[in-house]
Amino acid sequence: MADHAQDGLLREIDEELRQEHYAKLWKRYGAYVIAAAAALVIGVAGFQAWRSYDIKTRVANSEAYTLAERLIRQGKPDEAAAAFAALAVDARGGYALLSRFQEAAVRANQDRAQEAATIYREIAADSGVPDAYRNGAAILGAVQELDTADPAALVGRVTPLMTADSPWRHHAREIIGLIAFRSGDRDKAREAFRSLSQDATAPAATRTRAGEMLAMLDN
Repeated sequence: MADHAQDGLLREIDEELRQEHYAKLWKRYGAYVIAAAAALVIGVAGFQAWRSYDIKTRVANSEAYTLAERLIRQGKPDEAAAAFAALAVDARGGYALLSRFQEAAVRANQDRAQEAATIYREIAADSGVPDAYRNGAAILGAVQELDTADPAALVGRVTPLMTADSPWRHHAREIIGLIAFRSGDRDKAREAFRSLSQDATAPAATRTRAGEMLAMLDN
């Protein structure tokens, strides 16, 4: 989720052109949000996978997971998604969870946002999944539904993740700004991105994106 400046949307342009620019903007920045959040979720889940269970099970799960990843590299996303879905059922512990995230990521990369969102929502609602992963799934699901779901519903889903102790707070704030932008509330979007761009605790890439969004909104 290297950053490049995006042409600003001007207040004076007509609605059709604004929507066209918005679609391009979200296609660019949405990928960064997804990548940043997924990297943390998948990285931690992968680590947990190797911490848990016996060696034989780990090896079998690892081999199946590697084969599913290979299908992605071979340009076979449907087969990869099916392999991850099967592994999510058959594997134990960390690999099962990791495979659920990977299946969703494959669908997201295919622009099958609703399928990806459904998987993320299922993870987020699964009481057997640790909170850190459930919250990460909530963020990733909100990203997938940004252009389709009710803005108020999305705000309600990510707002609880904006607490000071949440590892997802910066992603949640970025999504809040994007929701406001999508809803046409430029003042609220400007406020969200200004705050995020000035937050020294936010990752540098996040601050850069927020600064670029702010510059666009100020044009």
